[in-house]
Amino acid sequence: MLTINGTSNQTLCDGIQRRRFLQIGGLSTFGLSLTDLLRAEQQSSDEKPKRSVILIWMHGGPSQLDTFDMKPLAPTEVRGPWKPVASRLPGLDVSELLPEHAKVMQHCTVIRSLSHGNGDHWAAAHWMLTGRLGSTSADRKPRQPSMGAVISHLRGPTESGSLSAVNMNDGGFGFHGGAWLGVDKNPFRCGEFSYGNEAGRLPTGDHKSFSLVDGLSDQRLINRVHLQQQLDGLRRRMDRNADFDAFDSVGQQALDIVLSGRVRQAFDLADEDPRLKERYGPGWGEQALLSRRLVEAGVRFVSLNTGYFDDHSNIENALNDKLPRHDKCVGVLIQDLADRGMLEDTLVVTAGEFGHTPRINKNAGRDHWPLAQSILFAGGGYRHGQVIGTTNDKAEHPTSRKIGVEDFCATVYHAVGLKASDTIHDLSGRPVHLVPSGEVPHEMLRTRV
Repeated sequence: MLTINGTSNQTLCDGIQRRRFLQIGGLSTFGLSLTDLLRAEQQSSDEKPKRSVILIWMHGGPSQLDTFDMKPLAPTEVRGPWKPVASRLPGLDVSELLPEHAKVMQHCTVIRSLSHGNGDHWAAAHWMLTGRLGSTSADRKPRQPSMGAVISHLRGPTESGSLSAVNMNDGGFGFHGGAWLGVDKNPFRCGEFSYGNEAGRLPTGDHKSFSLVDGLSDQRLINRVHLQQQLDGLRRRMDRNADFDAFDSVGQQALDIVLSGRVRQAFDLADEDPRLKERYGPGWGEQALLSRRLVEAGVRFVSLNTGYFDDHSNIENALNDKLPRHDKCVGVLIQDLADRGMLEDTLVVTAGEFGHTPRINKNAGRDHWPLAQSILFAGGGYRHGQVIGTTNDKAEHPTSRKIGVEDFCATVYHAVGLKASDTIHDLSGRPVHLVPSGEVPHEMLRTRV
């Protein structure tokens, strides 16, 4: 529920309860309000590049051998059950389960040589999503703010009156939040969630959460004249009530988000072309479409979790179900962004916490393997249409251009105009770098990015 600068659940002179005037799912939890989120964003840098990020997180870790680093000449127990197919990037074959990816690889960079040494889900996810180690499976508390939270803190939304960050389906073992940056840097979240162990509860909702109550119905919302009359009356009541003295411009911006309909409309897919919705497909595809709409509405950082890719047994049935849905989610999204002229200003990333073992185990699955992972970048002002790095004949480890976790994070930050060496202040007031080290792969850089 949206609070207005912490006002209590008392009744205004005409019977409207302040805490019921605007309802937006979960935002008052731990005292967090949309107003609080917006005020924090207003205090961030005035220089806000228009670029956004859509992080599609493959929770559990995708198998490199079954996606972008196929080894068709390897023994059956290594190469797996699927055949490679050619993509629109000459020299890059992808899994036959990824036909939509194959159509857009000219817009992408695949890094086959991401490598680190941590096979603990929680530790590796925390590392990939924050740029630092800290949490483990034995101690799962977030120790560092996520990239999305830092970008929210330093950059805010791309359009005034929008949200900085939205998370769908959690994923990442709960490490998409603000940690010591504060609950107000947590993303607005929607969808189904498996893990909720971030610093405080995240604000939640979907387009229905942006509902107007106590007489402010959808029909009245459409009738802008009638709505303006209601708001004018509300503002007059605020002027007469000292409790509303703190209702400043940021509070007005919070009202604008709900009443103007920009973000609210982004969450409602009813006005999308049915043919486009069919291309995306239901579930993750629909959420990818929502991700594009949120970016259009000014959201800076969207994270979307697809599936749980930790298939220690029966990987063939598991990926036959999950990868085609993930394929439509990512491939159609990239093409849609390109068709709309949005890809240059939107970085699309797919990654998980690590890869999976080169050899299929006795349970017909693959186990944790942090020494090699394939990740994908598209758009975001980078140079694409390339593969960076190689692995050996079983995709066990890099044989060229090893890329580390901090390089991955530096690449995400660079897209929105931040450097790994930029600083934020920790709880003690000490400046700390966004990432301890890390460089954008030079192959991806243009003269101007």
